[in-house]
Order: sequence, then C-alpha cells, then structure tokens
Amino acid sequence: MAREQTRPTVTITNRALWRIRLVRELPRYLLCGMALAGVAASVRFAIAPPPRELATAAGRPAVAPDPAAEAYAVLFVRSYLTWNAAEPQVSLHALEPFLGPGMEQDAGLVLPAGGEQRVQWAEVVQAREPAWGEHVYTVAAQTDTSGLLYVTVPVSRTIVGSLALAGYPAFVGAPASGPAQTASHMREVDNQALATVVQRVLRNYLADSSSELEADLTSGARVSLPALPLSLESMQHLDWAPGESSVLATVQAQDRRGVQYTLAYELNVVREQGRWEVSAVQVDPDA
Repeated sequence: MAREQTRPTVTITNRALWRIRLVRELPRYLLCGMALAGVAASVRFAIAPPPRELATAAGRPAVAPDPAAEAYAVLFVRSYLTWNAAEPQVSLHALEPFLGPGMEQDAGLVLPAGGEQRVQWAEVVQAREPAWGEHVYTVAAQTDTSGLLYVTVPVSRTIVGSLALAGYPAFVGAPASGPAQTASHMREVDNQALATVVQRVLRNYLADSSSELEADLTSGARVSLPALPLSLESMQHLDWAPGESSVLATVQAQDRRGVQYTLAYELNVVREQGRWEVSAVQVDPDA
C-alpha cells in the first residue's frame, strides 16, 4: 500500500496594516528623530550657549598647584633679569641650566654695551594651564633699574617628570585689579559688654601680652601672637560678621617707632555663662 504523501500547509495570519508599516518604517523614523534632536541642540547652543566658565571647568579639570614648577619659573626670571654687561659670561652661566637645543644662547637675551641690573625679589602672581602638563606662570620681579616687571614663563614636565622651559619668556602687564571693596551692610555691635571684651582682647593681642589675653579666651582657643608688638590706639568700628558668630573690628594701632596702622581683625566670639569670650583671632594657627 502506497504511503500517503504529506502536503505542505500555509498559515495565514491577520495583521493590522499600521503595524506592518510601523515595522518597515521604524529605522527611518529613528534616524529622523536623531537628526532633529541634533538640530535642536545646535539651535539651543547658538541661542543660549553655556557659560564660558562652566564650559572651561568641564573641559579643563582643576590641577593641583606645582610648587616646584613655580619655583623653577621664579629662578629662571631671576637669572634672566640679573645681568652685568661687563661680565656677559656670568649671565650665560646662570641661564645655561634652563636652555636647550631648541632655544637661542642666553635665551635670546643680548646685553647692551654697558650697565647692569639686579632682581630684588620675584614671585609667581598668576598661573594658567594652556595644555595638560604645561603651565604658564606670570612672575612679578622687582628690579633695581627697570622697576617692577611682569614676565610669563612657560614650564612643562618631561616624560621622566623633570622640569623644562616650554618656550621663550614674555613681558606682560600686571594682573587685572581694581579699587578696594570693603564689606558693607553689616550690623553694628550694640552690646557694650562684648565691645569691651573685644577691645581688651585686641589690646593684649597686639601688645604680645599672652598672660593677660588668656583671661578672655575660651578653654580651647588657639591664638598665635604677631611678631610686631603694637599699641592699640582706638577701635573705630565693631560689626557682626555674616552669621553673627564672629565680629569684625577695625582699629588704629601704633608701633614703637610711631608708625600708625589701620587694621581689621575678625574674632570668633561665644557667650559662656553670661560672659563673652573669644575663641579665635583672625587666623587659625593650626591650619
């Protein structure tokens, strides 16, 4: 008996036409959506760009200060600005440790026929990082002939971590500054007992009278006395600092030579058992 031949079957499933179109067109819809999102972001950036300082902070993470690189820049400026035309080899010898095959002899410094210059003091007053691993320091240098000069020095670290000049120096202007801005809208201290304690503390503090000072300090107070003894002449203002846990005292003082100063001190004050005491004066000696 012949085996019955199996016939193929066809299954028909009903699907909604909108589903078929959705599956077929979905990739195109996603691509168009991504393109529209990109256009919207570009338009938003053009109309209201993010603040420059925020963008810079996000693009350039803060880098810890490099004291060795700062000192290197100061040493270079001292050697660069100190010279004697009668002894040019001395200047060359001082600059030699900083130079390399990529820089001119004497860092491009050509001395005049006569004269000399000395650096009285120099220090870093500004720093920026144009690229990772490279700093540009602005060094203020007081010279005996040219006065106060500002010089930028690019400093980088090599692959092995040593310091090196990243280019020639440049004479620049001073960092931007403006008139003094003192605190305003502070509430004046109207408590006479507190004012008396503050004035007594500052008198003993300035006069280096540690034994007398301790009577008005809290048990845990740490105070470092100034090296220059002064006599308190008067207290001009006494105001509450923001938060009113400390006071700001503006005083007039005088040293032994008769030089008078207007000084401002912040004192942390607390009230213990009905009596005002001071827990800190201007600085934390342990910080």
